[in-house]
Amino acid sequence: MRVVFLSPVYPPEMQQYTRGLAEVGASVYGIGDTPRAHLPAGLKPYLDDYLEVPRIMDEDDVIARASAWFRGRSVDRVLTNWEPLVLLAARLRERWRVPGMSVDTVRGFRDKQLMKERVAAAGLRVPRSARVRSAKETWAAAERIGYPLVFKPIAGAGSADTYSCRDESELEAVLAKTARVPEASVEEYIQGEEFTYDTVSIDGRPAYENVAQYLPKPIEARGEEWISPVIITVRDLKQAKMQKGIALGRGVLKALGMGDGFTHMEWFHTPSGEAVFGEIGCRPGGARIVDQMNYTGDIDLFREWARVACWKSFEASTERKYNCGIVFKRAKGRGRITRIEGLGRWLQEAGDWVVEEKLLRPGTPRRDWKQTLLSDGWVMVRHPDWDEAKRLSFAAATGIEMYAS
Repeated sequence: MRVVFLSPVYPPEMQQYTRGLAEVGASVYGIGDTPRAHLPAGLKPYLDDYLEVPRIMDEDDVIARASAWFRGRSVDRVLTNWEPLVLLAARLRERWRVPGMSVDTVRGFRDKQLMKERVAAAGLRVPRSARVRSAKETWAAAERIGYPLVFKPIAGAGSADTYSCRDESELEAVLAKTARVPEASVEEYIQGEEFTYDTVSIDGRPAYENVAQYLPKPIEARGEEWISPVIITVRDLKQAKMQKGIALGRGVLKALGMGDGFTHMEWFHTPSGEAVFGEIGCRPGGARIVDQMNYTGDIDLFREWARVACWKSFEASTERKYNCGIVFKRAKGRGRITRIEGLGRWLQEAGDWVVEEKLLRPGTPRRDWKQTLLSDGWVMVRHPDWDEAKRLSFAAATGIEMYAS
C-alpha cells in the first residue's frame, strides 16, 4: 500500500497520522513545504520518502511536481487531514485515478454554503443562510435573514474570521475586520447548546462516533479574552439529546457522500429540543480533540484512521469509558509568561484523573489567543461521571491563572 500523505509535519498532529499509516503497513510518501533538513527526527522512521515543495498551498505547482516525482510509479491512496489541503488531495486523486472522494464531493465539505444547500436538500435542518461576496450582498443578506446573525468565511477552518452580529453597527465593524475575506456565508444565529459529532467512517458509515460539548460556544469564546474555553467529550451517547445529534450527523454524511476517514461536525441543540446542523469537514477536528477521543476510550485513533484509510477496517474498541475535558488557558498581560497560579492546587484536587498538563512555562512568549485555540496551553482531565468531569474542567477554567508581562 503506497500512500501519499500531504503535509506530514504541520500541523504537528499530522506526525501522529504519519506514524499511524506506517504502523498499519503503508509505505508513506510525504509532500510538504517543510525543508527536508528540518524534518523532525521522530517522524523520519515513518516516511519512505519526502518531496519538498516551495508552497504546499500552490495546488497547480504541487500537482506538477508530485506527478513528476511519481512518474512511472503507482499510488494507492492520496490523503490529508489538514483542512486547507483536502481539495488538493482530491485533485491529485482524480489526476492519478486513485480511489477516494472526488473533487465535487470534497467541495461539499469545504464550501460552507454549498454544504448547507446539499444538507438542506436532504431534508435536514440547517440555518437560513446566503453566500456573499461584497458588502452590498452582505447587507442584503442580513436584511433577509435578520439579527442576530453569523458571518463566516466560505472556506474557513475552525472559527477564524467568524463573528456573531446582534445589529447593524456590529455587522459594520465585522465588515471592516474581514475586508480581505473574498467570500463568506451570512447565516441565522442558532440559539442553544453547541456540540461536535465526530466520526471515522468506512464508505460513509461511521465505524466510530463521538460527541463533545463546547462550553461556551466557540463563537463566544473567541470574542472574550478572559474566557478559558472548555470542550468535554460525552461518555453516554444514548441520551435522547445526543441521539438527535447523531441521527442528524448520519444524515449529513449520507447527504454529502462521505467516503472513508475522519469527519468533524458542529451541531446545535435548541431550547425547543431541535437538532440543527452547523458545519462539517471531511477531516479530524483540531485543538487536540482526537487526543480527547483517545482518552475517552483508551484507543489510538491516529492508527485506526490509517487502518480505515488503507484497508477499510476499524479494529479498536468503541466502548466509551470516560468523559474527557480539555481547558485552554489564556494568560493575562502581554509578552512572556511570568507565573502560573492555582495549578498545584488543581493538580492535587484532580489527582489521577489528570491526563495532560501542557501549560506554557514562565519565560515562554505568550501566543496570540485570536490565532490559536490552544492559546497558552491546556490541561486535560477525564472522569467516568459527567458532572465530575465538568466540575474538574471548570475548576481549572476558573482556578488556574496565568500572567505575562
